[in-house]
Amino acid sequence: MGTHIRIVLVDDHDMVRQGIRTYLLTEADIEVVGEASSGAGAAELVQELEPDLVLMDLVMPGMDGVAATREVLRVRPETKVLVLTSFVEDDKVLPALEAGASGYLLKTVLGDELVGAIRKVFAGETVLEPAAAAKMLAALQKPKGLETGKFEALTEREQDVLRLLAEGLTNQAIGETLYIGIKTVKTHVSNILAKLGVEDRTQAAIYALKNGLVEADAKKE
Repeated sequence: MGTHIRIVLVDDHDMVRQGIRTYLLTEADIEVVGEASSGAGAAELVQELEPDLVLMDLVMPGMDGVAATREVLRVRPETKVLVLTSFVEDDKVLPALEAGASGYLLKTVLGDELVGAIRKVFAGETVLEPAAAAKMLAALQKPKGLETGKFEALTEREQDVLRLLAEGLTNQAIGETLYIGIKTVKTHVSNILAKLGVEDRTQAAIYALKNGLVEADAKKE
């Protein structure tokens, strides 16, 4: 790979950080540039080191992972956050994604799956543990009512792109499905984010799911 992914590990357990760091040392394109044991420490470290990605625990003393994700993205919006936690409760999955996390994995994930998820999130994709995806979809299964003003502001093509984006397709896959170029897809995605008033693809996907634009069983791993 020609890319080099700089990572900050955030977990209040030293052994967890050590295990992840040791495994990632074998990957030539991934470098652990810093570690934090708290949410507050994560935000400070991200501001200092400007990493590409943060592996974020959720349950920590003081500032939890959801609040830390918001703060990390406030100080450096370019940094991606991938949640790595032991918990998949209803009150954790959706808040983490709404805070701006680009992925949600359990600590039971296999090493090669974690590496693959890191690379996908770095590339701009959203990665969800199947159990986390199920929890999120269950929470969103009852639409709160379509925000017609925002949705109707999208062109027909942008609506198509939004639905495919919410199903987890990459820009390349969306382009192949709709027979349009990847640059055109990127333009549509930028327009969608602006018209919906959201900051990233994950937020746009959540909007689509909340408003019943994608069937609950349409988004599968």
